[in-house]
Amino acid sequence: MSIAQLLDARYGTPKHPLADLNADELIHLQNQTFETLLNHRSVRAFDARAVPEHTVEMMVAAAQSSSNSSNFQTWSVVSVTDPERKARLNAVSGQQKSIETCPLFLVWIADLARLRALGEQRQVPHESLDYLESFLVATVDAALAAQNAAVAAEAAGLGVVYIGGIRNCADVVAKELGLPASSYAVFGMCVGYPDAAKPASIKPRLPMSAVLHHEQYDPKAFDQATRDYNVIMNRFYTEQNMKTPGDWDLHTLSRVSGEKVLRGREKLKQHVKSLGFQLK
Repeated sequence: MSIAQLLDARYGTPKHPLADLNADELIHLQNQTFETLLNHRSVRAFDARAVPEHTVEMMVAAAQSSSNSSNFQTWSVVSVTDPERKARLNAVSGQQKSIETCPLFLVWIADLARLRALGEQRQVPHESLDYLESFLVATVDAALAAQNAAVAAEAAGLGVVYIGGIRNCADVVAKELGLPASSYAVFGMCVGYPDAAKPASIKPRLPMSAVLHHEQYDPKAFDQATRDYNVIMNRFYTEQNMKTPGDWDLHTLSRVSGEKVLRGREKLKQHVKSLGFQLK
Protein backbone atom coordinates (compact mmCIF):
# COMPACT_ATOMS: atom_id res chain seq x y z
CA MET A 1 0.00 0.00 0.00
CA SER A 2 1.05 3.59 -0.57
CA ILE A 3 1.65 6.01 2.31
CA ALA A 4 -1.73 7.63 1.58
CA GLN A 5 -3.48 4.25 1.71
CA LEU A 6 -1.68 3.27 4.90
CA LEU A 7 -2.72 6.53 6.58
CA ASP A 8 -6.34 5.95 5.53
CA ALA A 9 -6.17 2.43 6.95
CA ARG A 10 -4.59 3.58 10.20
CA TYR A 11 -7.40 6.06 10.84
CA GLY A 12 -10.14 4.00 9.20
CA THR A 13 -11.18 6.95 7.05
CA PRO A 14 -9.73 9.20 4.33
CA LYS A 15 -10.63 12.18 6.54
CA HIS A 16 -7.58 12.80 8.73
CA PRO A 17 -5.06 15.65 9.19
CA LEU A 18 -2.63 14.21 6.65
CA ALA A 19 -5.25 13.68 3.93
CA ASP A 20 -4.48 16.98 2.22
CA LEU A 21 -0.79 16.36 1.65
CA ASN A 22 0.26 17.18 -1.90
CA ALA A 23 2.24 14.83 -4.12
CA ASP A 24 5.62 16.30 -3.15
CA GLU A 25 4.82 15.99 0.56
CA LEU A 26 3.70 12.37 0.12
CA ILE A 27 6.92 11.54 -1.74
CA HIS A 28 8.87 13.02 1.17
CA LEU A 29 7.07 10.63 3.55
CA GLN A 30 7.49 7.64 1.23
CA ASN A 31 10.28 5.80 3.00
CA GLN A 32 10.67 2.28 4.33
CA THR A 33 10.75 3.26 8.00
CA PHE A 34 7.51 5.24 7.90
CA GLU A 35 5.84 2.55 5.79
CA THR A 36 6.86 -0.13 8.30
CA LEU A 37 5.50 1.91 11.22
CA LEU A 38 2.17 2.65 9.52
CA ASN A 39 1.85 -0.95 8.35
CA HIS A 40 2.00 -2.38 11.89
CA ARG A 41 -0.67 -4.87 12.85
CA SER A 42 -0.73 -7.37 15.74
CA VAL A 43 -0.04 -10.84 14.35
CA ARG A 44 -1.62 -13.60 16.42
CA ALA A 45 -1.32 -16.49 13.95
CA PHE A 46 2.06 -17.77 12.77
CA ASP A 47 3.04 -20.38 10.23
CA ALA A 48 5.40 -23.27 10.95
CA ARG A 49 8.57 -21.64 9.64
CA ALA A 50 11.38 -21.01 12.08
CA VAL A 51 12.69 -17.47 12.29
CA PRO A 52 15.99 -16.93 10.44
CA GLU A 53 19.26 -17.42 12.24
CA HIS A 54 20.39 -14.35 14.17
CA THR A 55 16.88 -12.88 14.27
CA VAL A 56 17.17 -12.38 18.03
CA GLU A 57 20.52 -10.67 17.70
CA MET A 58 19.19 -8.38 14.95
CA MET A 59 16.23 -7.41 17.11
CA VAL A 60 18.39 -6.82 20.18
CA ALA A 61 20.79 -4.63 18.20
CA ALA A 62 17.79 -2.51 17.20
CA ALA A 63 16.57 -2.54 20.81
CA GLN A 64 19.93 -1.36 22.07
CA SER A 65 19.75 1.51 19.60
CA SER A 66 16.65 2.89 21.34
CA SER A 67 16.67 5.91 23.59
CA ASN A 68 17.09 5.17 27.28
CA SER A 69 17.27 7.21 30.45
CA SER A 70 20.75 8.56 31.29
CA ASN A 71 22.34 5.58 29.54
CA PHE A 72 21.33 3.44 32.55
CA GLN A 73 20.22 0.66 30.14
CA THR A 74 17.90 -0.84 32.74
CA TRP A 75 16.35 -3.59 30.66
CA SER A 76 17.08 -7.12 29.52
CA VAL A 77 15.28 -9.65 27.35
CA VAL A 78 14.93 -13.42 27.65
CA SER A 79 14.61 -15.40 24.41
CA VAL A 80 12.42 -18.50 24.76
CA THR A 81 12.18 -21.18 22.08
CA ASP A 82 11.87 -24.34 24.21
CA PRO A 83 8.28 -25.60 23.67
CA GLU A 84 7.89 -26.81 27.25
CA ARG A 85 9.03 -23.54 28.81
CA LYS A 86 6.88 -21.62 26.34
CA ALA A 87 3.89 -23.77 27.35
CA ARG A 88 4.49 -23.06 31.04
CA LEU A 89 4.68 -19.34 30.36
CA ASN A 90 1.53 -19.59 28.26
CA ALA A 91 -0.30 -21.32 31.11
CA VAL A 92 0.09 -18.25 33.32
CA SER A 93 -0.46 -15.75 30.48
CA GLY A 94 -3.99 -16.75 29.56
CA GLN A 95 -3.38 -19.71 27.24
CA GLN A 96 -3.00 -17.63 24.11
CA LYS A 97 -2.79 -19.31 20.72
CA SER A 98 -0.16 -16.83 19.55
CA ILE A 99 2.27 -17.97 22.26
CA GLU A 100 1.60 -21.59 21.36
CA THR A 101 2.29 -21.14 17.64
CA CYS A 102 5.09 -18.56 17.58
CA PRO A 103 8.59 -20.00 17.07
CA LEU A 104 10.19 -17.25 19.17
CA PHE A 105 8.89 -15.76 22.40
CA LEU A 106 10.71 -12.79 23.90
CA VAL A 107 10.15 -11.67 27.48
CA TRP A 108 11.17 -8.07 28.09
CA ILE A 109 12.54 -7.36 31.56
CA ALA A 110 12.69 -4.16 33.60
CA ASP A 111 16.11 -4.81 35.08
CA LEU A 112 17.56 -2.93 38.03
CA ALA A 113 19.45 -6.05 39.13
CA ARG A 114 22.45 -5.24 36.94
CA LEU A 115 23.01 -1.78 38.45
CA ARG A 116 22.35 -3.09 41.96
CA ALA A 117 24.97 -5.82 41.49
CA LEU A 118 27.46 -3.30 40.10
CA GLY A 119 26.85 -1.03 43.09
CA GLU A 120 27.56 -3.90 45.46
CA GLN A 121 30.67 -4.94 43.52
CA ARG A 122 32.02 -1.39 43.48
CA GLN A 123 30.88 -0.80 47.06
CA VAL A 124 29.24 2.52 46.22
CA PRO A 125 25.78 3.83 47.25
CA HIS A 126 22.86 2.87 44.99
CA GLU A 127 19.82 3.50 47.19
CA SER A 128 18.04 5.45 44.45
CA LEU A 129 17.21 2.08 42.87
CA ASP A 130 14.66 1.58 45.67
CA TYR A 131 12.46 4.46 44.49
CA LEU A 132 9.43 4.43 42.20
CA GLU A 133 11.33 6.64 39.73
CA SER A 134 13.88 3.90 39.05
CA PHE A 135 11.09 1.32 38.63
CA LEU A 136 9.44 3.59 36.06
CA VAL A 137 12.73 4.24 34.27
CA ALA A 138 13.36 0.51 33.91
CA THR A 139 9.80 -0.15 32.71
CA VAL A 140 9.88 2.70 30.18
CA ASP A 141 13.32 1.67 28.93
CA ALA A 142 12.12 -1.91 28.38
CA ALA A 143 9.13 -0.63 26.38
CA LEU A 144 11.27 1.67 24.22
CA ALA A 145 13.72 -1.13 23.51
CA ALA A 146 10.99 -3.62 22.65
CA GLN A 147 9.30 -1.27 20.22
CA ASN A 148 12.56 -0.74 18.35
CA ALA A 149 12.93 -4.53 18.16
CA ALA A 150 9.36 -4.90 16.93
CA VAL A 151 9.90 -2.41 14.10
CA ALA A 152 13.11 -4.19 13.09
CA ALA A 153 11.31 -7.54 13.01
CA GLU A 154 8.45 -6.17 10.91
CA ALA A 155 10.91 -4.54 8.51
CA ALA A 156 12.38 -8.02 8.00
CA GLY A 157 8.98 -9.50 7.09
CA LEU A 158 8.19 -10.98 10.50
CA GLY A 159 5.12 -10.35 12.62
CA VAL A 160 4.84 -9.62 16.33
CA VAL A 161 2.25 -9.27 19.06
CA TYR A 162 2.79 -8.03 22.60
CA ILE A 163 1.61 -10.20 25.49
CA GLY A 164 0.59 -8.24 28.59
CA GLY A 165 -0.64 -11.48 30.16
CA ILE A 166 2.95 -12.20 31.19
CA ARG A 167 2.19 -9.92 34.17
CA ASN A 168 -0.70 -12.11 35.35
CA CYS A 169 1.65 -14.03 37.62
CA ALA A 170 4.83 -11.96 37.77
CA ASP A 171 6.28 -14.07 40.58
CA VAL A 172 5.77 -17.35 38.70
CA VAL A 173 7.30 -15.91 35.51
CA ALA A 174 10.31 -14.61 37.46
CA LYS A 175 10.91 -18.08 38.86
CA GLU A 176 10.49 -19.75 35.48
CA LEU A 177 13.01 -17.41 33.86
CA GLY A 178 15.42 -17.36 36.78
CA LEU A 179 15.16 -13.60 37.16
CA PRO A 180 17.31 -12.01 39.88
CA ALA A 181 15.89 -9.71 42.54
CA SER A 182 15.08 -6.19 41.27
CA SER A 183 13.84 -7.38 37.89
CA TYR A 184 10.41 -8.30 36.53
CA ALA A 185 8.81 -9.26 33.23
CA VAL A 186 7.04 -6.25 31.73
CA PHE A 187 5.49 -8.07 28.76
CA GLY A 188 6.10 -10.85 26.29
CA MET A 189 6.42 -10.64 22.51
CA CYS A 190 5.54 -13.36 20.03
CA VAL A 191 7.70 -13.33 16.89
CA GLY A 192 7.34 -15.33 13.71
CA TYR A 193 6.17 -15.36 10.11
CA PRO A 194 2.49 -14.38 9.79
CA ASP A 195 0.17 -17.20 8.76
CA ALA A 196 -1.02 -16.22 5.28
CA ALA A 197 -4.24 -18.18 5.85
CA LYS A 198 -5.13 -15.92 8.79
CA PRO A 199 -4.08 -12.44 7.72
CA ALA A 200 -4.15 -9.60 10.23
CA SER A 201 -5.48 -6.19 9.29
CA ILE A 202 -4.39 -2.71 10.25
CA LYS A 203 -6.60 -1.69 13.16
CA PRO A 204 -7.77 1.92 13.05
CA ARG A 205 -6.72 4.21 15.88
CA LEU A 206 -8.48 7.14 17.50
CA PRO A 207 -8.67 10.28 15.36
CA MET A 208 -5.55 12.36 15.76
CA SER A 209 -7.64 15.15 17.30
CA ALA A 210 -8.17 12.97 20.38
CA VAL A 211 -4.46 12.58 21.13
CA LEU A 212 -2.71 15.61 19.62
CA HIS A 213 -2.96 18.75 21.78
CA HIS A 214 -1.43 22.13 21.00
CA GLU A 215 0.22 24.14 23.76
CA GLN A 216 -2.14 22.79 26.47
CA TYR A 217 -4.21 19.67 27.02
CA ASP A 218 -7.81 19.95 25.84
CA PRO A 219 -9.95 17.74 28.13
CA LYS A 220 -12.86 17.82 25.67
CA ALA A 221 -10.87 16.88 22.58
CA PHE A 222 -11.91 13.25 22.78
CA ASP A 223 -15.70 13.83 22.80
CA GLN A 224 -16.49 14.07 19.08
CA ALA A 225 -13.40 12.03 18.21
CA THR A 226 -14.69 9.09 20.26
CA ARG A 227 -18.14 9.25 18.68
CA ASP A 228 -16.53 9.20 15.23
CA TYR A 229 -14.23 6.39 16.26
CA ASN A 230 -17.09 4.23 17.53
CA VAL A 231 -18.57 4.34 14.03
CA ILE A 232 -15.22 3.47 12.43
CA MET A 233 -14.58 0.58 14.82
CA ASN A 234 -18.07 -0.86 14.49
CA ARG A 235 -17.50 -1.00 10.74
CA PHE A 236 -14.06 -2.57 11.29
CA TYR A 237 -15.47 -5.21 13.67
CA THR A 238 -18.14 -6.11 11.10
CA GLU A 239 -15.63 -6.31 8.23
CA GLN A 240 -13.32 -8.53 10.32
CA ASN A 241 -16.17 -10.75 11.58
CA MET A 242 -15.15 -9.87 15.13
CA LYS A 243 -17.77 -10.50 17.78
CA THR A 244 -16.92 -7.43 19.85
CA PRO A 245 -19.88 -6.35 22.00
CA GLY A 246 -20.92 -2.70 21.92
CA ASP A 247 -19.13 0.46 20.89
CA TRP A 248 -15.35 0.79 21.30
CA ASP A 249 -15.61 3.02 24.35
CA LEU A 250 -18.05 0.74 26.19
CA HIS A 251 -16.09 -2.37 25.20
CA THR A 252 -12.86 -0.77 26.41
CA LEU A 253 -14.41 0.47 29.65
CA SER A 254 -15.67 -3.05 30.36
CA ARG A 255 -12.03 -4.15 30.38
CA VAL A 256 -11.15 -1.68 33.14
CA SER A 257 -14.31 -2.24 35.18
CA GLY A 258 -12.64 -3.55 38.32
CA GLU A 259 -10.42 -6.11 39.99
CA LYS A 260 -12.13 -9.12 38.45
CA VAL A 261 -10.98 -8.23 34.92
CA LEU A 262 -7.30 -7.85 35.85
CA ARG A 263 -6.69 -11.62 35.75
CA GLY A 264 -4.08 -11.68 38.48
CA ARG A 265 -2.53 -8.32 37.72
CA GLU A 266 -4.34 -6.77 40.69
CA LYS A 267 -1.53 -8.40 42.68
CA LEU A 268 1.24 -6.89 40.55
CA LYS A 269 2.34 -4.37 43.17
CA GLN A 270 2.82 -7.04 45.83
CA HIS A 271 4.51 -9.30 43.28
CA VAL A 272 7.08 -6.70 42.20
CA LYS A 273 7.75 -5.82 45.84
CA SER A 274 8.42 -9.49 46.53
CA LEU A 275 10.83 -9.40 43.56
CA GLY A 276 12.96 -6.74 45.22
CA PHE A 277 11.39 -3.43 44.16
CA GLN A 278 10.81 -1.16 47.18
CA LEU A 279 8.79 1.48 45.24
CA LYS A 280 9.52 4.23 47.77
